[in-house]
Amino acid sequence: MNKLFIIPVLVCLMATTAFAQGEKRASPHDTVKGKYVEVTYGRPYKKGRDVFGALVPYGEVWRTGADEATQITFKKDGTFGGKPVMAGTYTLFTIPTEKGWTIILNSKLGQWGAFGYEKAKTKDVLHAIVSPGKTNKSVEQFTISAQDDALLMEWDMTSVSIPMKF
Repeated sequence: MNKLFIIPVLVCLMATTAFAQGEKRASPHDTVKGKYVEVTYGRPYKKGRDVFGALVPYGEVWRTGADEATQITFKKDGTFGGKPVMAGTYTLFTIPTEKGWTIILNSKLGQWGAFGYEKAKTKDVLHAIVSPGKTNKSVEQFTISAQDDALLMEWDMTSVSIPMKF
């Protein structure tokens, strides 16, 4: 009787493992490290699409990348977007518009995309608004870089700089 139970369990485990190994993300993931900040995010490609206002709708919460919501860790207390932030790890969301981007730090980790944001928004710890800028040329792949005094996000023809101080 034990064999009748164990065999189906083993088959399920092997099938699950094989599926997980064969599953590939559509977007690569990256971790960017600065002196006091670390960001882990999915890096979607433009692929000829209109990005902001289309693929990423204006006025809606965006996971700020692809797949899992972007995660940001501050190694030291400081300011982010001109607002105080305590050292720790947060989920980073944005609400893009043509004239201003709302930057959101949320204390609930492990979120997939922005689909569950409405349920988790009570865990927001920071809202800041920054102005978007334009890049000199189109950026094919969504890119975040950590500079000494800012977190820079670029994609398509849009650039957003979030000031940081530590």
